[in-house]
Amino acid sequence: MSRKAYFNEVAKAWDERFCTPDLVSFLEKLVPMFFLKPGQNVLDIGTGTGVLIPYLIQAVGQSGSVTAIDYSEKMVQICRGKHSHLKNVVVKLQDIEEDDLPPESFDAVTCFGLFPHLDKRERALRTMNRALRPGGILIIAHALSSEEIKEHHNSSSPSVANDILPEEADMIKLLRRTGFTKIRIKNEPGCYLCMSTKG
Repeated sequence: MSRKAYFNEVAKAWDERFCTPDLVSFLEKLVPMFFLKPGQNVLDIGTGTGVLIPYLIQAVGQSGSVTAIDYSEKMVQICRGKHSHLKNVVVKLQDIEEDDLPPESFDAVTCFGLFPHLDKRERALRTMNRALRPGGILIIAHALSSEEIKEHHNSSSPSVANDILPEEADMIKLLRRTGFTKIRIKNEPGCYLCMSTKG
C-alpha cells in the first residue's frame, strides 16, 4: 500500500486514535513556543485532520489566517468538515512535494507530524522557503522524539515503517542548503521541535 493510500485509509479513525487528552495538553504547551503573533498568515503543511488548526488560530487571532494543505483526499475532507466554518481558515488538497505555493505569502510554515513522510525533502523545503516572507519561520514539530518516531513508525504499517527524521547534523545541512538560517533543534522524549528562519 502506498503511503498516500495508507493515510486515506486511516483518516476516518485518525482523531479517535491520536487526539487524546495528552496530545491536547502537549499542543497547548507547544504552539506558544512557535512565537506566532496576531495578524500573521500561517501555512500548515500536512495538516491531516487539522489537529493543529485551533491552536494556530488562537495564536494569530481573527486578523490572521491559516492555510492548511494535505495530499490525502480523505484527510482534507475531514479537515474541511471540522474547520470550514472558520472564515480565516482555508483547507486545500495539495502536495508540497509536487505543487508550487504562492511566493512570499506566509509569515510561518508549520509541519506537525509530517517531515518523516516526505520523500522529496529538498524540493519540499525549497518550496516552503519560497512561500515564506523574508524572515519567516519554518517549524517542524512532533509529539515524539526522533528515536520515538522511528520506533512508532516501525511498529505501524509497512507503508510508513521506514519514515524517520534525519540525524541532527543532516537536518541542519539540509535546512542550510535550502535557504534557512538560525536553526534550533530540540529533541527529547515526547517532543521534537526544529525552528529555522528564511535567510
